[in-house]
Amino acid sequence: MTWLAARPRSVIMQPGTRCLPLDCSYCYLPFRKVAHLMPVRVAEAVATVVNRWAASDPGFEVVWHGGEPLAVGREHLAALMAPFRGVKHTVQTNAVLIDDAWCKFLREHDMAVGVSIDGPEHMNIHRVTSAGHSAFRVIMRGIDRLRHHGIPFSAIAVVSDPDPALAEDFYGFFAELGVTSVGVNIEEQEGENVTLDRDAGQVTRFWEALASAWTANPVTPVREISRVLDFARSVLDDSGRVAAAAPWDPLPTVAYDGSVVLLSPELAGYHDERLGDFTTGNVLTAPLGVLLAEAEARTPWLGELWRGVEACRASCEYFAFCGGGHAANRYFEHDGRLDGTRTRYCASSKIALFEGVTDHVRSRALHR
Repeated sequence: MTWLAARPRSVIMQPGTRCLPLDCSYCYLPFRKVAHLMPVRVAEAVATVVNRWAASDPGFEVVWHGGEPLAVGREHLAALMAPFRGVKHTVQTNAVLIDDAWCKFLREHDMAVGVSIDGPEHMNIHRVTSAGHSAFRVIMRGIDRLRHHGIPFSAIAVVSDPDPALAEDFYGFFAELGVTSVGVNIEEQEGENVTLDRDAGQVTRFWEALASAWTANPVTPVREISRVLDFARSVLDDSGRVAAAAPWDPLPTVAYDGSVVLLSPELAGYHDERLGDFTTGNVLTAPLGVLLAEAEARTPWLGELWRGVEACRASCEYFAFCGGGHAANRYFEHDGRLDGTRTRYCASSKIALFEGVTDHVRSRALHR
């Protein structure tokens, strides 16, 4: 079986490692307080291959993510972007540094913008400044600048307390902000962050309540709800079984030093005594296309991951929807193993999601 697609649809670039001026309590990044900066030669090496891919894929995306990308400054970020041709640039930012000058930069470079914010102020308690103060108001100040300049933006939110009673306010906040879409991440155990077990029933009810809030006012797409509905449509037209068997997008993450980690950006910067540093190679010593073509031979931990995915396929009734989970969640939740099966991430963000949204659909059908 061919596990990885021959080429990705996007590349994640880590221009720097510092998260300043924030220091979120759930952050998993190992170098978030260290000022590592990506050299331009790394971007040039990546662009050599990516530009060829983008020539035949107008939707190819270069995502500037990891740490706070804007912390590297406009001049350096522009230098990193300059080698790329024909790609769509996206930046994922905490918005704290966004001012009029940054808005001008984003417009001039036609960058898509994603903002990391966890909902209304009372749900943002884990997004704090390096001094330990709430970051909500400074994030909103950046968002106000985006709105003032007419720059559309999506949002990614980390939900630390998936309380069903909070779902309506949570969705209403993003609907009022006017985001183009919102992605919802239940807080995970990854890297530096260790989370507690959650009541599965409560998380299911949170997703059900969120689906209800969205149904009552469907102005803002919710990424996870869309995934469930898209899967349901694929099952109805008999293509669901194909989706689960499709090759995985390798989703290469290029770290600040040129090292490449596949599938799970969260593994970048980590080292394991048994598995090594998780990298497939470095773009400064081998072209990105070669690294992907030789990924199985260059990345010993992939074989262990595929065994875990096959175990999920054989044992989990949700596999067709989930597809096998993420490498980072397996590694961090299973004491450094990648061949385990169900994780707390699966339970909260796949199984509970699927059950919550479908429970909402059934409830609406019964009351019609």
